[in-house]
Amino acid sequence: MTKILKVIEIMKDAEDKALPIVKKYLPKPEKLWQPADFLPVSTDENFEEEVKEIQELSNALDYDLFSVLVGDTVTEEALPTYQTWLMQTEGFDQQNSKSWAQWLRGWTAEENRHGDLLNTYLYLSGRVNMWEFQVTIQYLLQDGFFVGMEHSPYKSFVYTSFQEMATNITHRRVATACKKQGNAPLAKICAAIAADEMRHANAYMDFISLLFEYDPSEVMLAFASMMKHGILMPGHMMQESGEPKGDLFEHFSNSAARLNIYTGYDYIFLLEKLLNRWEIENRRELSDEAQRARDYLMKLPRRLEAVIKRSKIPEERHRFKWLN
Repeated sequence: MTKILKVIEIMKDAEDKALPIVKKYLPKPEKLWQPADFLPVSTDENFEEEVKEIQELSNALDYDLFSVLVGDTVTEEALPTYQTWLMQTEGFDQQNSKSWAQWLRGWTAEENRHGDLLNTYLYLSGRVNMWEFQVTIQYLLQDGFFVGMEHSPYKSFVYTSFQEMATNITHRRVATACKKQGNAPLAKICAAIAADEMRHANAYMDFISLLFEYDPSEVMLAFASMMKHGILMPGHMMQESGEPKGDLFEHFSNSAARLNIYTGYDYIFLLEKLLNRWEIENRRELSDEAQRARDYLMKLPRRLEAVIKRSKIPEERHRFKWLN
């Protein structure tokens, strides 16, 4: 049996055990918040006053902070790409899946709320050049995203475990910064999105824990492979109109780092959290290659720390075309 066929069989066998995880982390839509819960109602008589308040509070926010909010929204709005990619994962059957496809469709539906809410908020804020913002989203959807998952369910779930925790950190810290700068309504929005991201991360981490029961060596190798490749964020290929691909994400990342919303040290923190969650140090019954992968993973945080200590965050702000 080839390695791919083995993985497909394992994913089929694991369906029943994955279903309780899906049910635990995937509430019915009626039990979740919707964008309308946070936005002014256009038919209310005080609609214009509420929009004016959004604009006043938004204009008072720090430039870097608001640029991070816009970049986060761009990333959320490229959702169709993420679902398309993940649905091609080995072992996923869109028609007959008891849990995997059900989870991905539910996850996509929940994530869709994030883009809808933030996009509408940015429009109402009056601070965003919506044409430039929409061009960036179109570029990101058009160019796709390639982060080393190679249609492997093991690599895909490692990636999403890391990435969902990363977005939890960024949305949560944007929420904290907004509250400190006097924008409590926006802080509430970002906190609600952050809570979703953490719930999603827990689901993906539980999926990996389950798959370790079936195929520990290959899951370990997948984890090491993703970390050697480096966990790239979904928006790493974003670009502005008339500008080179990739430069924009660097500027966006620098804005986030200057505000301590997401830094290289957070990357290490997330890696260590996964090492602990999946009990990597204590994993036994591994192939020789997987043991070497485990040893690599355990040493990686300190190696990354040495690299990050040598790096510097540019102080000069980029003038984003997104912002008026």
